[in-house]
Amino acid sequence: MAKIISKKQLAANRRNAQRSTGPTSKAGKSVSRLNAVKHGLLAQQVVVHGYFHEESDAEFNQLCREHHESLAPIGPLEEMLVGQIIMVIWRLRRVRMAEAGEIATSVDKTWWNPRRPPWEIGNGHKGNALHSSLKDYRRSIEGIEWVIKCLQELRAKIEAAGQITEEQLKELRYYHPAPNDIVRTLASLLDSLKANPKKLPPGELRALHLKETLDYLDGQISEFNELITVRQEQMDVEDSMRHATAMLPSGEFLEKIVRYESALQRQLNRSMNQLERLQRRRLGENIPAPVVMDVSMKG
Repeated sequence: MAKIISKKQLAANRRNAQRSTGPTSKAGKSVSRLNAVKHGLLAQQVVVHGYFHEESDAEFNQLCREHHESLAPIGPLEEMLVGQIIMVIWRLRRVRMAEAGEIATSVDKTWWNPRRPPWEIGNGHKGNALHSSLKDYRRSIEGIEWVIKCLQELRAKIEAAGQITEEQLKELRYYHPAPNDIVRTLASLLDSLKANPKKLPPGELRALHLKETLDYLDGQISEFNELITVRQEQMDVEDSMRHATAMLPSGEFLEKIVRYESALQRQLNRSMNQLERLQRRRLGENIPAPVVMDVSMKG
């Protein structure tokens, strides 16, 4: 029969346990030094090290240290229960990441692959990007880089000619019934050159027109270069979400994510309850045996 102690003695036992600063004896310190080894062995069983995805040993070891300090297990049975708790918490962390990744991937899933430039989806011909509306080219990094190349080639032609010419504009307008903003701006600059609203001398007018035109194209090239950075960041986020989605064992398992999480929560609650009972009994509290329900009995 378990020894019955007074409430006063129980409170004293708990205060003494809280004042504990860790092992002070040589044997106790030797056990404490083995914690890192225990964490490492546990990490080998739980932490994923794959070719395309690798979980952090440092984060897992930090989780181990925090829970060992918080739950303060003593003896192999309590150590085992704390290990179970840590493993469940780590797996629940995967569930959260997988859920976020699955939602993001499902929302973003369309016929359009942002990594594919428009000529891979259309007729396979790159052509001059400035002939189109540029909308599709802005969606992929390769498409944006092609726009920059077309702008640079146009800039070189204009600089060599000393101005934007009617022939160049005609070529840019030929393939698309509605010119894009860049072509419309170049046409406006040419109209300004013809109208000469400031009544400048021809040489000064052409020099001003050339500077304004080249400055405008340089600005467009700079904006498209900045857009590459934005698209790369978006793709990095997408890759991260796809990796998170793949962290559960299989696609079929992802469909059962709620059941999987519920099972983990039950395991966590069971291990926490068992650990609490052991620790309370170790502190001298009289803990009755758990009630076992006979599921075979019918009411």
